[in-house]
Amino acid sequence: MSSRLSRACLCLLLLSAVPAQAEPSVSPAVRRWIATVVTRIGEAGQSSTPARAGTVEIRLRVAADGSLRDVAIERGSGSAELDARILAAARAAAPFGPPPRALLTEDGTTELSFPVHLSSKR
Repeated sequence: MSSRLSRACLCLLLLSAVPAQAEPSVSPAVRRWIATVVTRIGEAGQSSTPARAGTVEIRLRVAADGSLRDVAIERGSGSAELDARILAAARAAAPFGPPPRALLTEDGTTELSFPVHLSSKR
């Protein structure tokens, strides 16, 4: 399995809503960094709460210095407005702290793929 694919699988495992046993080789620093990225994007998205709730799966590419290289929709919500808000939230949340060295690929970046859920206005 390629290192990029194995890292993406690791990220999905760590971020899964289903409780799972973490691999012993996953360091607390890696867990903290991923959790911080996901939380910051979620918070940025909730600050501009949409009229419609939904979940969007995004893919990020983050450079070694924590800057956002790329963000894209992997699986949309069915609402162009909600999808655009999630992309804007990811851009607004950046830059992130530098990713742990264990997550960096040969090109000096790391990729994450995860769902972001936004609640509707109340």
